[in-house]
Amino acid sequence: MVTAVGVFAAPTPSMADGDLYFVGCEGAYASCQTGVKVSYPVGVCTTAPASTYGATIVCVEYDGDYVYVKDNDADGRSAMARIDSERGLAYRYCRNTHGAGSWARCNFNWSEAGQKQVRAGVRVNYATMPLRHLWSFSNN
Repeated sequence: MVTAVGVFAAPTPSMADGDLYFVGCEGAYASCQTGVKVSYPVGVCTTAPASTYGATIVCVEYDGDYVYVKDNDADGRSAMARIDSERGLAYRYCRNTHGAGSWARCNFNWSEAGQKQVRAGVRVNYATMPLRHLWSFSNN
């Protein structure tokens, strides 16, 4: 299944402040983090196809609620992961801004209950982020 996120909106106060992470981060239903650079991932990993999704690799460490994102494409775009959840916040975005070949880690505190969907892709711009469904999991 392929997901392409594209939303067009009027500028918000956070945009005026220079925070151009992603339009989907403007609502209270999302948590958006820029990951800290790490040497390697931990957890279950899968790679998104290179053509549209930058060969982004996403790993999830279930016990720690960590998401790892590897930027595998020197295209100038940030590698992205999104965890969709049935419970709590609907979307958790993890962005790798450290460049091709690097890993980034985000620390999310999600509800252990409910199904989660893992998606990967790249941030094209403030309003466009093609994402590919990789796998689903549940901690309960």
